[in-house]
Amino acid sequence: MLHPAFASAKLRHFETSPKPQGAADKVLPASGFDAAIAEITQWEGYAPTPLYELTDLAETLGLEAILYKDEGPRFGIGSFKALGGSYAGLRVLQREISALLGREASFADIRDGKHSAEAAQITLTSATDGNHGRSLAWGCQRFGAPCQIYIHAEVSEGRAEAMRAFGANVVRIDGDYDASVALTRAEAEANGWFVVSDTSWPGYSEPPRDVMAGYGVMTREACKAMTKAPTHVFLQGGVGGMAASVAAALRQYWGAQSPRVVVVEPELAACLIESAQNGTATTVAIAEETVMAGLSCGEPSGLAWEVLAEEAQDYLTIPDEIIGPTMRLLYRPTGKTPRIEAGESGVAGLAALISGALQPDLRAALGLDAGSRVLLIGSEGITDPEIFAELVLDHAGL
Repeated sequence: MLHPAFASAKLRHFETSPKPQGAADKVLPASGFDAAIAEITQWEGYAPTPLYELTDLAETLGLEAILYKDEGPRFGIGSFKALGGSYAGLRVLQREISALLGREASFADIRDGKHSAEAAQITLTSATDGNHGRSLAWGCQRFGAPCQIYIHAEVSEGRAEAMRAFGANVVRIDGDYDASVALTRAEAEANGWFVVSDTSWPGYSEPPRDVMAGYGVMTREACKAMTKAPTHVFLQGGVGGMAASVAAALRQYWGAQSPRVVVVEPELAACLIESAQNGTATTVAIAEETVMAGLSCGEPSGLAWEVLAEEAQDYLTIPDEIIGPTMRLLYRPTGKTPRIEAGESGVAGLAALISGALQPDLRAALGLDAGSRVLLIGSEGITDPEIFAELVLDHAGL
């Protein structure tokens, strides 16, 4: 039995008619994905994450299949972000260490600590809602570089402590995520640090491009695990980096069979649907923080938007009220479905799919039917135990 909130939730939907004209290859070339995959799959602790088939739920919703890529186990740090910030940080270190040495430093030598003295001189910094910063801090600890992280007022202390545990110096500001991004840029310029961000802005594109290339690992794993192309993919929004990366990688892998791309955002932080409606990257003010902490972003990444403008057909916003029920549904499954421990941001795509499939008008608008095979990215596991306990463990039943 599904929670009644799914059928009654008010979702905002905007449909476009995208015309792919090469942005997927221009912004995120296949060579970039290949290079990231070749490097990351050599890291200690690498293992593909599971792609679960939610058979019972698909039957309940009248769909052919629901495929859930569970990124919770990724490198033991809880989210797909492990693939992005750490890889982009390594790329910055390689560039800067090579400049210090006057010759090219290899990834392998940096990984093996052969350039630890040089790495210790290079501070990497970023703003974060939690998971990106954790990835960067984890990578910096592995590669021997100092790490400076800025978080906004609403980031939980549990997430801050997780970054400190990897050696990062974490600074909390009074403003929102976008204010923390602005401060990071100013502090980096003043101190000679190197920003490793998952969002781009004019004149700053290579680290965000590398972040998105790193995410290609999970998309390639998912594609190899599928016997045929999905018809739909529901992707969490945020600044758009993950959605753009997955959409581009799917386009490159499946070509004309690439699935219909549905971008999902919190209704409290809906910069991508506004961008779609305006036909240009659009910043929105965040008046209230969403429970989906990792998606609380008011300014889209320019690079990501170039891809999404050509690849995404649908944009959905969802209310916070369906997040807890979705997390509980995965944690207390029925039938043969395995238990999945998922975080608030990680279930946004699934929450939107359930509500969309249950509401007849929206179901028809999204083209969901008995032949639909839907791919979802479960982008995080339990990244904050206290919030997970509040939304899942402290609730009985639905």
